[in-house]
Amino acid sequence: MRSIPSSLRSPGKGHQRIKPVKSNHSIFSLRDARAAGLGTLAVATIPSLPTLEGVLTEYNHEANAELLYELCAALAKLGLASEEDWHVHKDHAVAFAQSAILYGIGKKRNELLQRNVDYSLTICDSYERYGYGDTLEKGKLIVKIECGQSGYLEMGQIIEALEGEESELGAAFYWTLLRSLYRVIQVYDHDDALRYEEGLRKMAADDDESNREQYEFPEVRKSLPACIRRSLTHTKADRRRFRQLLRRHLHGRYRKWIECLRRIEKLARVNVGARRNELESYYDGPPVPWVLIAFEENDAIVACFDEEAQHMLESSPEPAFGLDYSPKNHNSVLRVLRAVDRFIEFNCELFRLTEEFKKWEAQRATRNRNRTEPAVQAA
Repeated sequence: MRSIPSSLRSPGKGHQRIKPVKSNHSIFSLRDARAAGLGTLAVATIPSLPTLEGVLTEYNHEANAELLYELCAALAKLGLASEEDWHVHKDHAVAFAQSAILYGIGKKRNELLQRNVDYSLTICDSYERYGYGDTLEKGKLIVKIECGQSGYLEMGQIIEALEGEESELGAAFYWTLLRSLYRVIQVYDHDDALRYEEGLRKMAADDDESNREQYEFPEVRKSLPACIRRSLTHTKADRRRFRQLLRRHLHGRYRKWIECLRRIEKLARVNVGARRNELESYYDGPPVPWVLIAFEENDAIVACFDEEAQHMLESSPEPAFGLDYSPKNHNSVLRVLRAVDRFIEFNCELFRLTEEFKKWEAQRATRNRNRTEPAVQAA
C-alpha cells in the first residue's frame, strides 16, 4: 500500500509525493477514421470501430486497498472529509486521505512545523528493519511522524537574560523545559554530549598510549552556563523551588516565554493512552533527535552532535512518533488521532516559543555579536 505523506518531503525511503489523477480519459482514444479527417484506400464495407471517448482507460491499484478505504471511511465519519472531497480528488483514495489528514493538522500548524523542523507524517501498512519492509499483523496500519533533520534551539542568551531578572530563573526555565520535552520527543542536549564525551575518554583510555594524544575531548561541562553547571544534580526540592520562581515571574518582563512554557508543561502531561513511541521494537536504530538544544553557536554540544549525527541514518531509525491501530475500530482511530494531535500541538507550542525567542533577539538593540544565522533555526 502506498504511504500517505504530508505536504513536506519525506526523509524515509520509498515515500514519494502523491500526484493526483489528471483525467479519467485516455490520451490515446480511438476515433472514427472519417472524424479524424483521414482517407482510406478503399471504401469501408464494415462499420468503423466505435469511439472510446468517455470510457475509463486508467486503473489505479492499491495493495491492501481494503485498509486504505476503511481509513478513508473513518476519516469521513470523524468529520475530517466529506463526500464532496471524495469527488474533488476524483475518487482517488490516497489523495483523499492525505487531504483529510492535512485538514486535521491545519494549515497554520503545518506551516509552523515546516519553518522549524524537517518532518513527514506517513500512514502505511509496514515498518522497516535493516532497510527492508515488514508488514504488520492483518488489519492494522501505522501512523508515523519522522524527522529528517533536527531542529536547533540555542539557549545561552535566553538563560543569560532570565538570570539577569533573578538568580536561578534561567536554570528553572531550562530544566522545566527539558523535563517537558523528554516526556514527548527525542532531544539531544548537554546530557547526551556528556555521555558521548565519557565514551570517548573510555575509548582513549583503552587505546595504545602512543595513540592517546590524537584524541580531542569536547570539554562539555566547561561549556555549560554557570547556573546550569551548579544545578546539574538538582533534587525534587529544587524543582519545587524552580516552579515557584517561574510563577513569581509569570507577569514579568519575560511573561510570554513563561506562559508558553506552562502550556508546554500541560501538554506534556496530557495522557493520550500511548507511550512516546510504540514502534520502537520494530526498528534497529534510535530516532533522529527532534531538537538539538545547545547554549552557543558551535559549542561543545554542537560538536558532539555533529560527530554522532554522522551515524544516525545508517540503520532504520524509529520514527519520532509512531502508533499502530486498526482503521475498523472506531476507538482505535480516535486514540491515534488524539495522540497525533497532542504530539503536533506540543511541537507547535515549542516552536511558538522559539519564534518568540527570535523576535526578542531581533529587537535587542544592545546586541554586540556578529553572526549570520539566527539563534533558532533548522539544523
